[in-house]
Amino acid sequence: QVQLVESGGGLVQAGGSLRLSCAASGRSSSTYVMGWFRQAPGKEREFVAAISWRGGVQYADSVRGRFTISRDNAKNTVYLQMYRLKPEDTAVYYCAGDPGSTLHATPTYAYWGQGTQVTVSS
Repeated sequence: QVQLVESGGGLVQAGGSLRLSCAASGRSSSTYVMGWFRQAPGKEREFVAAISWRGGVQYADSVRGRFTISRDNAKNTVYLQMYRLKPEDTAVYYCAGDPGSTLHATPTYAYWGQGTQVTVSS
């Protein structure tokens, strides 16, 4: 069993920055593909970014160049650094983990955190 706990959300003005963290616990979680998804009110959950245990990354077009995903396998922690935030980035952000080795953007990851709210004011 793997548990994921997100932190770092909050309220920020447009153009600002935030860093989200996701602490993972559980056997072999450091080798999992880890992803970030988000869900805004009334919308479906959407892919934001993913990273393999070797550091390969994938981004949604809407965040590429503004967000950076990274991980510290020794700490079993994944980060999402968000720059130049926009009001449309407002959502609950979820960390997800999958025991597979292939990066993917579909919300079929095996494990999910509870989410952390990010609100960007205009």
